[in-house]
Amino acid sequence: NRSPVAIRPLDAGDGAGGYAVLLDDGSRIAADCVFFATGRRPNVRSLELRRAGVETTAHGRIVVDQAGETSASGIYAIGDVTNRQNLTPVAIAEGHNLADRLFGTGSPRHWSLETTPKAVFFSPPLASVGQTEAEAAVEGAVDIYLARFTPMRHTLSGRSRKTVMKLVVDQGTQRVVGAHMIGDDAPEMMQGLAIAVTAGLTKADFDRTVGIHPTSAEEFVTMRTRTRVTERQDD
Repeated sequence: NRSPVAIRPLDAGDGAGGYAVLLDDGSRIAADCVFFATGRRPNVRSLELRRAGVETTAHGRIVVDQAGETSASGIYAIGDVTNRQNLTPVAIAEGHNLADRLFGTGSPRHWSLETTPKAVFFSPPLASVGQTEAEAAVEGAVDIYLARFTPMRHTLSGRSRKTVMKLVVDQGTQRVVGAHMIGDDAPEMMQGLAIAVTAGLTKADFDRTVGIHPTSAEEFVTMRTRTRVTERQDD
């Protein structure tokens, strides 16, 4: 839960160079390079939304409800211009849903933004769906299952590249409320796990699922030993 507060160049006197990311707890992370992205900025200034009674956030994003309607009745917004999740599949789903609602081409589809899978296509890639450990602990105690290993392809090639997988399980219901991974093919695996999390499957459902061997994905259904318990945290 540490946050970066500054980026400083390292002394290149030893020929290494690079940068140090200073964190709010006083520690730092050294890196060869730092990739920093601030996200998308909505291009709405020329629309003069306030004159239409459309509420926006401090960053200019249009505030919408579950149906995509703004604070001005009859005015809707979808996609990256809103205060919801700025993801292409979310924008597409919002567009379909709004068309169905306004033009009667079908029943509006409802989905939870909490179970929308996300990925960062980096090296190694990372992906997640559902709640983080901290988010889930606000609602109650959670069981955490972790797996750290070297995938077979890297074991055979002699590389030390690791994969990390994590399941967040609500202790009361035993529902898997979050799945997270960093490692090769993480986005591909997470799409299937998103179905399981959205459907409300339990840890027992995962446990009785037979894995495909030898794959990294089978680790998600073979994590039998709980790593730790995180008690309920005050928000």
